[in-house]
Amino acid sequence: MKYITGVMITAAMVGLAACDSSSTQDRARVDHKVAVQAPAGEVVMYKSPTCGCCGNWAEHLRRAGFTVIEKKREDMEAIKAKYGVPGRLASCHTALIDGYVIEGHVPADDIRRLLRDRPAVAGLTAPGMPMKSPGMQAAGLPPRGYDVLAFDKDGSHRVFSRY
Repeated sequence: MKYITGVMITAAMVGLAACDSSSTQDRARVDHKVAVQAPAGEVVMYKSPTCGCCGNWAEHLRRAGFTVIEKKREDMEAIKAKYGVPGRLASCHTALIDGYVIEGHVPADDIRRLLRDRPAVAGLTAPGMPMKSPGMQAAGLPPRGYDVLAFDKDGSHRVFSRY
């Protein structure tokens, strides 16, 4: 029995190592002379000191493997202006990752897709505060009933994901 248990543990460890090496290969992509960081990268999030849903969204990203640095600010309108978030596309918090702006309750999977595909956009937004989005509903529930939009520096936008 000890031998069987030892073999099972060794097989599990080899399987985990194999999974880890493939994800390392995925992280080492190079796209047109621009090194692409791991999808689970560092997110700098600007938020109001009193907003609880922003902290919940940060936890959603952490559970998905991102590192989130929260910066509490009173001047969120100035932050949004600085990073080119059009007023009609605004939400409660503004985040930055690998050259992109993430506005509001954008699901982690959309951020991973953005970083993987590298479209020529300024960022993604979930305008307003969609009630069934990560950070606005119980953890672990799927997003529902809203669109995530990709936006350009000139304010034009298109649907990136539908929930």
